[in-house]
Amino acid sequence: MKSASNPIRNQPIPSCLPEDPPGGVTAGLDWAWNDHAVSIVDHRGRQIDRCTVEHTAAGLRGLLGFLARNNASEVAIERPDGPVVDTLLGAGITIVVISPNQVKNLRRRYGQAGNKDDRFDAYVLADTLRTDRARLRPLIPDQDDTIALRRACRARKDLVNHRVAVCNQLRAHLQAALPAAVGLFTDLDSPISLAFLTRFDTQDKIDWLTPTRLGAWLRKQGYSGRTSSAMLHQKILAAPRGPQDVFADALAGITASYVAVLRTLTEQIRVLEKHIDRQLAAHPDQHIFTSLPRSGRVRAARLLAEIGDCRARFPTPEALICLAGAAPSTRQSGKLRAVTFRWACDKQLRDAVTDFAADSIKTNPWAADLYQRAITRGCDHPHAVRILARAWLTIIWHCWQDHTPYDPAKHHALQVFLTPKTEAA
Repeated sequence: MKSASNPIRNQPIPSCLPEDPPGGVTAGLDWAWNDHAVSIVDHRGRQIDRCTVEHTAAGLRGLLGFLARNNASEVAIERPDGPVVDTLLGAGITIVVISPNQVKNLRRRYGQAGNKDDRFDAYVLADTLRTDRARLRPLIPDQDDTIALRRACRARKDLVNHRVAVCNQLRAHLQAALPAAVGLFTDLDSPISLAFLTRFDTQDKIDWLTPTRLGAWLRKQGYSGRTSSAMLHQKILAAPRGPQDVFADALAGITASYVAVLRTLTEQIRVLEKHIDRQLAAHPDQHIFTSLPRSGRVRAARLLAEIGDCRARFPTPEALICLAGAAPSTRQSGKLRAVTFRWACDKQLRDAVTDFAADSIKTNPWAADLYQRAITRGCDHPHAVRILARAWLTIIWHCWQDHTPYDPAKHHALQVFLTPKTEAA
C-alpha cells in the first residue's frame, strides 16, 4: 500500500542555488504567529520593497502576489515547515532555511546593537541569501507520508515526556499524602499501581489491608509480578504513615486527579502508537529501519521520520552524522585545539539515533563491544553511546541509500563476534 503524496513535493529541486539570484532579487520572510514581515533586496543589497502579511489564507495569497510583483523566486526563512512553507513550495518558490541562531549572529553584520526587529530580520534573511549563496542550500522537503509520520512520532514523544512529568508530580504528592504507595510497585504509572491508588487512596483504606486481603485484591486485578503479597504488605507497614480523616480525604481528591491524567495520557500514547504502526507499515522505506536490531516499531518509525526520505539531503554519511550530533566539534585557534560536544545539530534526530544505539548493545555483540571499548577509554555513558551512534549511522546511511534492509550476515565487523574462533594448532 502506497500512501498519497503531494505532487508539488515530487517536482525536482536543485541541490544547490544558482550563482546569481533569478531576476536579480532575493526575499526574506520573518515568520511570526499572527503576521509575517517580508523584505525584497536587489543585487546591490538595497531593500526595494517590503510588506507585512497576515497569517490567514488571504494573507498568504497576498504574499504570493507580492513576491510575483517583485519577480522574487527565492525566499529565506527561519523554519522548514508550516503553512507558509507549504504555500511557497506549492507556488514553485525556492526556499532556503537559515536558523534563528544564525540570524541572531548575522544581525551584527549590520550594526553593533543587534536588536530584534521583525522587519529588520526579514531584510537580514534576504541579504544573507544574496551574499552567502555558495554556503546555502535550498530546502528539499520530504514526502507527505514521511512528514505525517514525523509529526506523529514527535507528538508521542511529547506525550511521553508529559506522562513522566505528571508521574513525578504524583510521586512528590504521595510522599506527603500516601507514602506507602511510593515504590510499592516498580512503576508508579503502571496499571496495577494506578488501580491501587484508585482503590486505596487514603491511609485508613490501606490500614484495612492484610496479606490475605491484599493477595485477593491482586489476584482480582490479574497481577503477575514476582513480589508476593506478604512482601508487598511488609513494604506498606515499613513506610511512613500518611495523614488520616478529613485531611486525608482532601488529599485523595488530588491523587485521583493525577491518576486520571496518567490514565488518559497512557491511553492516548497507546492510540498514537497504533496510528504510528499503521503509518510505518504503509511507508516504502519501513523495511530498512525495521530490520535494525531492537528497532521495534516506534523506534524504527522515529529513525525513519527524523532521517526522512530525501536521499539528496545527505550525500555522504558524514553529512548525516554531523546533523545528528554524533560527531564532535573541533575548534582550533593558534596552538589551542579543542574537540568538544556538538551543540548545533538536529536534537530530534540525535535523540532518535542515540535511543536506538543505546538499546542495540543488548542484542548486537559488535555494538556491545564498541560501546564497552569506549567506556574502557574513560568515556561516560552518553559519550560512548554517541560513538556507537556514529558507527551505526554509517551503516544506516548505506542501507538507506541502497534501499536495502540491514543484513547481519553482510555486516563484516559483526561476523568477527559471531564466527567461532578456531583453536590454534
